[in-house]
Amino acid sequence: MSIIANVVIALVALFHLWFLVLEMFLWDKPAGRRAFGTTAEFAAQSKVLAANQGLYNGFLAAGLIWGLLLGSDGLQVKTFFLACVLVAGLYGGFTASRKILWVQALPAAVGLALLWL
Repeated sequence: MSIIANVVIALVALFHLWFLVLEMFLWDKPAGRRAFGTTAEFAAQSKVLAANQGLYNGFLAAGLIWGLLLGSDGLQVKTFFLACVLVAGLYGGFTASRKILWVQALPAAVGLALLWL
């Protein structure tokens, strides 16, 4: 298994930890509103939903970190969680914002490709 693949997987995990922070703790703060382009009113109304979404991003990060900690035995775990990130990124990219394709789906696809090369 490639060191480069593991570095990409670690970056995807870090992105999802950052998404957790943005969605759970900063959603209605200026940094969170700026990141997602929301108004104060919308952020206040959707804060609970965003926190739930952030929690799911944390689970994705935890799964990727778990796979990394398993070393070479973590191939299936890493594959599963990268596939989950890819599907979520594709869905978000086509339903919410095209930016999600670049920020979430593409890194996951690169990680999967590197993992299986």
